[in-house]
Amino acid sequence: MIIESMIERNVLTLDEHGTILDAVNLMRKHNVGSLIVTGKMGFRGLFTERDLMVDVVGEERDPSSTKLVDVVREDYVRVSPQDSAESCLDLMKENNCRHLLVFTGEDLMGLVSLRDMVSLLLGEKEHLIEDLKQYISA
Repeated sequence: MIIESMIERNVLTLDEHGTILDAVNLMRKHNVGSLIVTGKMGFRGLFTERDLMVDVVGEERDPSSTKLVDVVREDYVRVSPQDSAESCLDLMKENNCRHLLVFTGEDLMGLVSLRDMVSLLLGEKEHLIEDLKQYISA
């Protein structure tokens, strides 16, 4: 099953000169675990809860004065809307990440999370189970 239907297209964004505290407050307000960091040229990278823990808290940086530009990850993993959920899960495992950025060519479409992948695969399995039940009872 391809991931196109699971792409979160209305992702949060914050300028690279915003503080970590600004990012955390925005993520908390919208109950999400990541946001897109933008710069002068548009898309810059991704900031996640894990980045907060490792690169800010773990490094004992002050979230109110540390800028996103100082910690933004630019080594993000790219996928296509036509990629399968299974291949996305493999990429997440290989790269030890929970979010993948979805691109069509050079255009950022949105992102998918580990939660999205699990939901998609569980839905697919439930559908298969129902089909098998109907087949057996027919």
